[in-house]
Amino acid sequence: MDTRDLHLTQLDQALAPWRELAGPPPVEGWLRDVRMALGISTRQAAQRAGVSQSTWVDAEQREAAGTISLGQLRRLGAALDCRLVHALVPDMPLRDKVEARAQKLAEAEVHAVAHSMALEQQRADDAYTRLQVEQRKQELLRGRRSRLWE
Repeated sequence: MDTRDLHLTQLDQALAPWRELAGPPPVEGWLRDVRMALGISTRQAAQRAGVSQSTWVDAEQREAAGTISLGQLRRLGAALDCRLVHALVPDMPLRDKVEARAQKLAEAEVHAVAHSMALEQQRADDAYTRLQVEQRKQELLRGRRSRLWE
């Protein structure tokens, strides 16, 4: 296994639990939901965070709108005895995404050639075409990954 395959495997393993947890955040944001669940007022939360009440309320609104900075969310979360954990969670395992992209490119390349051959009455059978697609896919996966995304 080469280093990029190892990295892909390790990252997929690290992200697997997140994929199961990933869901939409609370509509009004985590700061507000946690604060409300704890029974802490905005004044009390602001005092704990060392900010004004209007700053706290504004931060809750910006979190709900998706415009709060991670730094501020981390600091205000700490005032609620919470820590910020964030991750980019792909919709599918990264390995599957890379392989699907290679498959798509291989099919496009092979089918373009197969179409030209069919026009010349030299069409290959479906089994041979599938074999060609698989071989091209493997070539693409062995090559530079960045070429998959051009």
